[in-house]
Amino acid sequence: MTANNTGTVDIKKIKQMLDKHKVKMKLSLKVCAHCTLCAESCLMYTSHGKEPEYMPSHKFINSIGKLYKKRGVVDIKTLEEIKETVWEKCVLCMRCYCPLGIDIPEMIILARSICRSQNIFPTYDK
Repeated sequence: MTANNTGTVDIKKIKQMLDKHKVKMKLSLKVCAHCTLCAESCLMYTSHGKEPEYMPSHKFINSIGKLYKKRGVVDIKTLEEIKETVWEKCVLCMRCYCPLGIDIPEMIILARSICRSQNIFPTYDK
């Protein structure tokens, strides 16, 4: 279910994309208190038996958090994991609410953009 045919990752491109949002991304990751108060605002979380991997904070930390921690030096496998998190576990309904002010949808959009820049995105075949 991936569109990347080359199997290579353009780390320089990923780093450039992360650098453009570095301040907000770093602050958001630092501010997240793992309080789970964002969870109840998430349609996917409430409709999937309140499984932790559907919590907005979990999706945010396991997408942008991974990219930030690894400073963009990731492989296809990591991008595939992030793809599953940001596309299959999030519908970007924009309902997730963080009482500390983290713009979780913006961070998910950034993670999707990074994956897309590497031709990692869902394909829907018959």
